[in-house]
Amino acid sequence: MEFDTIAAISTPMGEGAISIVRLSGNDAIPIADKIFSGVAGKKLKDAPSHTIHYGKIIDPKTAGVVEEVMASVMKGPKTFTREDVVEINCHGGLVSVNRVLQLVLANGARLAEPGEFTKRAFLNGRIDLSQAEAVMDLIRAKTDKAVNNAIGQMEGRLSKLVKKLRQEILEVVAHIEVNIDYPEYDDVEEMTHRMLKEKGEFIRSELKKLLQTAHQGKILREGLSTAIIGRPNVGKSSLLNSLVQENKAIVTDVPGTTRDVIEEYVNVRGVPLRLVDTAGIRETEDIVERIGVERSRKVLKDADLILLVVNAAEPLSPEDEKLFEAVKGFDTIVILNKSDRPQKVNLERVRELAGDAKMIGTSLLHDEGVDELENTIASMYFEGQLEESDMTYVSNSRHIALLTQALQAIEDVLNGIKMGTPIDIIQIDLTRTWELLGEIIGDTVQESLLNQLFSQFCLGK
Repeated sequence: MEFDTIAAISTPMGEGAISIVRLSGNDAIPIADKIFSGVAGKKLKDAPSHTIHYGKIIDPKTAGVVEEVMASVMKGPKTFTREDVVEINCHGGLVSVNRVLQLVLANGARLAEPGEFTKRAFLNGRIDLSQAEAVMDLIRAKTDKAVNNAIGQMEGRLSKLVKKLRQEILEVVAHIEVNIDYPEYDDVEEMTHRMLKEKGEFIRSELKKLLQTAHQGKILREGLSTAIIGRPNVGKSSLLNSLVQENKAIVTDVPGTTRDVIEEYVNVRGVPLRLVDTAGIRETEDIVERIGVERSRKVLKDADLILLVVNAAEPLSPEDEKLFEAVKGFDTIVILNKSDRPQKVNLERVRELAGDAKMIGTSLLHDEGVDELENTIASMYFEGQLEESDMTYVSNSRHIALLTQALQAIEDVLNGIKMGTPIDIIQIDLTRTWELLGEIIGDTVQESLLNQLFSQFCLGK
């Protein structure tokens, strides 16, 4: 498979110590040599692979010096894309790195599409599709645990499990095919419903194990959407600031200070929370505050976890009771704030309204109760399993959907066996299971899906 030579800036745009222009393709080294002037006229094509060289970038048209650089030469196939790769390390800065990129493009390279370097790694067999998707998961990871999960996926932890299951299915399908096409072969054992049932139950069990990790895996990848709600001036913004450990939200004694939704990511015991501080939900005549309240109600509907803050130093109000009604059916933690003051809230009524929701007392003014809250959140969603570093968490929505469909297909196989359906008919659902698992690692996948997946990547990755 042959590709043209692509190039892009692979470091974030902006001022920094170093910016990198990356080239990949058969002409990566010749193109770089057109603009690179090494010590004593040394050419990159003569350099050993995986070496770095000092020199200057020269504009061939003017012979003027554009940049002072270090150029890394990596010859395929021992590179990320399995093609020749050159990385030009420039001084950080928008102007300098763009000048180098423009020279590279003017001398024969094409600007890479988003994710095209990783796409080439996949198409050239360097990684499979699930490993390619894990690259983006690693970039977007918000906690150490999410990073570890992404690294495990990049190393092929999920791929190995999927390939093992596909091989099991393939052996059964091949066995059935031999029985059908060559019935005269007496030395090949005939596949029976009993044998097929044993294999089908094993595959179903393995798929269920993978899907059991899906909820936690998706949280690690996307973050737990967490809404902080409550009446105005009960301590919602103080809670946000305590969890984030920064003064992100304005805290005053004036009700209605928070007029809009404030969103922030926070790492709670390895669990990434997409934390949303909402405007206090109440009836108001203030037009701006009313808009904030409406946005708060929308956030509430989309939340995975709700932190309902109640002022323990005041009796419950009708507004508090309405909020308890609004969060029924959601994962909720009730936070009784201002516990350092004399308690006026009716605890029995709070317990009655909270139902199965967990309750925690806090004094956010004195930073008390936050550790207990963090431990409660972690235990609610991972129950200690997060510490198992060798565990494979399925985190990608596409993978979860395909595993769910594969599980349904293997259920159809087992139902067919139960009903006494001929084995050659059951084989259709078995083959379907094999194909669905193949889509996870990219063995059976359409080009349009590949384009859509890699378009979500960073430019230059």
